[in-house]
Amino acid sequence: MATTIPQRPCVLVFAGHDPSGGAGIQADIEVVAAQSAHALPVITALTVQDNDHVYALEAVPHTLILQQVQCLLDKIPVAAIKVGIAGNAENARAIAALIQQLRIKNPRLPVVVDTVLGSGHGDRLSEDDAVAAIQPLLKVATLLTPNLPELQRLVPDAAGSSSQITTLMQMTAADVLLKGGHAAGALVDNFWYSHAGDEQRWQWPRLSGEFHGSGCTLASAIAAQLALGHSMRHALDQAQIYTQQCLQRAYAIADGQFIPGR
Repeated sequence: MATTIPQRPCVLVFAGHDPSGGAGIQADIEVVAAQSAHALPVITALTVQDNDHVYALEAVPHTLILQQVQCLLDKIPVAAIKVGIAGNAENARAIAALIQQLRIKNPRLPVVVDTVLGSGHGDRLSEDDAVAAIQPLLKVATLLTPNLPELQRLVPDAAGSSSQITTLMQMTAADVLLKGGHAAGALVDNFWYSHAGDEQRWQWPRLSGEFHGSGCTLASAIAAQLALGHSMRHALDQAQIYTQQCLQRAYAIADGQFIPGR
């Protein structure tokens, strides 16, 4: 009897390598697989870091990044893209240009950009100015996932997050999922803002401790859900449920931030 081999949709992932295994490309691979999709991991930067701090970063040359991607695209269909750190502005421009080319054939290709501007403790994750470097990627994103400090850096505005979101959405064609983990209170509020006029609020119990790679986990889960063909609302809902479960299953590898149990 012939056996039918199942085929999984592929998520093209651009991210840095974290040798602690808590964030970056390893987190993305684990998360995408957990959603029953398959990650095509392209490393954009090598880092020197543990589960708390980033001590050094070296970007992968953009020419090598593009060579890796072209090899994949020659054979493998891409159902969604997730972008973490680019490493520098040159890489960000190259990745954005690549996405624009892919959109010629697939205008609806979903692109989730995790707006990582630094580590959870504020360490640099770009060879040059992170806010300037990320600008080309903001223009090609389907969804941006900033936390409150990242939103403040992207759109400095003393008027508050509502005004910042309005400005950010005027700058881009992307939806925004604003993550409230850095606020105070017993609950974490996440807000979805859509150009189609859809808005939704989620509330999650705030868990004790700090987590390494929670943003990677959420963004990759969303991208995988979109690759599976789900709507944005469904992808956001399921990815947040999954991320909360990962944080509840978190474990320690040393003192400091916990690793989500993906």
